[in-house]
Amino acid sequence: MSDTNVKRKQLTRVATTRPVEFSRIRNLRAFEEIADQIRKELSDRRLRAGDRLPPERVLAEQFGVSRNTLREALRSLEYAGLLRLQKGATGGAFVRESTGDAIITGLRDMFHLGAIQPEHLTEARVMIEASAVRAACERATSEDIAALNANIASAAKAARENVDFYDQAAIHLDFHRVIARATKNPVMVIVMEALIDVMQHFIRAIGQKRNPWVLPSRRRFMKHFEAGDSDGAVKEMEQHLERLNRHYLSLVKEKDRAEAAGE
Repeated sequence: MSDTNVKRKQLTRVATTRPVEFSRIRNLRAFEEIADQIRKELSDRRLRAGDRLPPERVLAEQFGVSRNTLREALRSLEYAGLLRLQKGATGGAFVRESTGDAIITGLRDMFHLGAIQPEHLTEARVMIEASAVRAACERATSEDIAALNANIASAAKAARENVDFYDQAAIHLDFHRVIARATKNPVMVIVMEALIDVMQHFIRAIGQKRNPWVLPSRRRFMKHFEAGDSDGAVKEMEQHLERLNRHYLSLVKEKDRAEAAGE
């Protein structure tokens, strides 16, 4: 069998051992009912990551709707991060692997719409990081500790070489990703990624202003962390984030004053 045929066979895998059957739609908002039925199949594990849904023609007949209505439902599930729509001869609607993209995008949209204020963001970070640090203190491997120390070394090198401000900020934020991974909890990893994504947008919105206390705090944190002192590590992280919050809020006020003055 050629490589092309093998690839086509892999891409067109359908859940043959878990038959999927859909009911005709009678709701005026048909695309929502279609999406709900597909979600139910995912919930019941009759559809799983990597499976391809039946062709559009077949689905439209099963649901008793037009292809346009069906496509609207499939697109809504794609936006929600549940499906991947692929064009071409080997295309179709595929169930995606779980990535948490929908959570990240949703939180980012809330921030841009003003539903999340800077103080909300930092308060949530303090609460979530406290739990993450405690779990990571108990579960971190030698590789996790090495990754945290490597991050601090990279941040120190970037500071010495006066690397772009936003690149330095990205290194500092990555420290928190490593902590989340050290918890060995995928939910914590996704939630942390969502918070970091919003923080990146927030930092770019308020502009550049370096602070000198991050690296000293990181080193104090690691002394507690490597010793398994969760209380000390949590306290250091909380103090750092609260100080950072005051710093960010002062920048927001400066920016607001400048904009009000027409600068």
